[in-house]
Amino acid sequence: MARSTHKLTDLKIRKLQVKGLHGDGNGLYLRITPTGTKGWVFRYKRGRRTDGAKKVYDLGIGTYPELSLIGARAKAAEFRGQIAVGVNPAEARKVIVPAPVSAPEEKRAMTFDAAAKQFLDDREGGWKNAKHRQQWRNTLDAYASPIIGEKDVAAIDTADILAILKPIWREKRETASRVRGRIENVLDWAKVNGFRNGENPATWRGHLVHILPARNKRRTVKHHAAVPFAEVPEFMDVLRANTATSSKALQFTVLTAVRTSEAIRATWKEIDLQARLWIIPKERMKMDVEFRVPLTDAALALLASLPRREGNPYLFPGARKGRPLSNMAMLELLRGHHPGLTVHGFRSSFRDWAGDKTHHPRDTIEMCLAHAVEDEVEAAYRRSDMIDKRRAVMDDWARFCGH
Repeated sequence: MARSTHKLTDLKIRKLQVKGLHGDGNGLYLRITPTGTKGWVFRYKRGRRTDGAKKVYDLGIGTYPELSLIGARAKAAEFRGQIAVGVNPAEARKVIVPAPVSAPEEKRAMTFDAAAKQFLDDREGGWKNAKHRQQWRNTLDAYASPIIGEKDVAAIDTADILAILKPIWREKRETASRVRGRIENVLDWAKVNGFRNGENPATWRGHLVHILPARNKRRTVKHHAAVPFAEVPEFMDVLRANTATSSKALQFTVLTAVRTSEAIRATWKEIDLQARLWIIPKERMKMDVEFRVPLTDAALALLASLPRREGNPYLFPGARKGRPLSNMAMLELLRGHHPGLTVHGFRSSFRDWAGDKTHHPRDTIEMCLAHAVEDEVEAAYRRSDMIDKRRAVMDDWARFCGH
């Protein structure tokens, strides 16, 4: 490799703080993670995707300064040599070497990155949605892979886990907790499949709980900025004077006290006009349970005013063909009248009104908001969604809103 392609030096690397990839040349990159960890990546193209584009591989080599610049260049040169003779470095590194017959107690070798990929592939059918799977992949890529990605899962120990978690444990506690749990899952998978022995170093109970500061169970609740409930009727009058789709979507959201995503992705197929119900499938609900919303006279009248756009199944179609209204449309409309507030805050307005101005039972009000039942025993015995009681609450809310 020509000397002119060596773009990085040790001095430059020590000074670099910008997150992301920094090229050295010929496929070698220095990657700086959100936590500031520096690691080496070899990027290359090989094979084709189903759309015809070339597949891009990012192969982790090791962390810096544990693996020096010279060492990383040598490793990258080794990978380029494999490619030159038709070998895919990523596939070559995943080859499982069976244990010799004379030593059956030895375990097969597998890197953490390879184990994580196989774990995710094995659970493919169990993910709630593609976004959830990608969140797993992103957190492991950002925090675990730069430190243990190339390490044999059998050799990962508590020191490795602490090297990942300590930099983010205090400032990004929620993220750190997710990272720890996901690493624990991958290492459990590796043990069950014969790639490691012994205790799981990412286990919290009985292990890391004695090393890392415990999480404060009394979390600070972040409230969404909301319109005071006393001002809601006046704001609804303003919305009724506006015939834009965003205005009607916001009115419907307020009248039903649902979340923004549930409202803008509502389809006509979910509406049962005869039963006066909107049935939201579990795939679109936060708690992964089907939810029936009682439709008041006001909500039904609003639905009757909506045009049905051919080829678009949504109650509130967006500008793009076959797509729903943007989640920013209602927010921009609201902020034009009440800067700094959020659409989600109307759920708080509803909750404050119901608690302060009505005598409806607390559990009925919480059910109107599709909130989970905190008491596990109560949740186990609850069979009804209290639709009739909730309909009474929503009728009162619609009247309060000026309908």
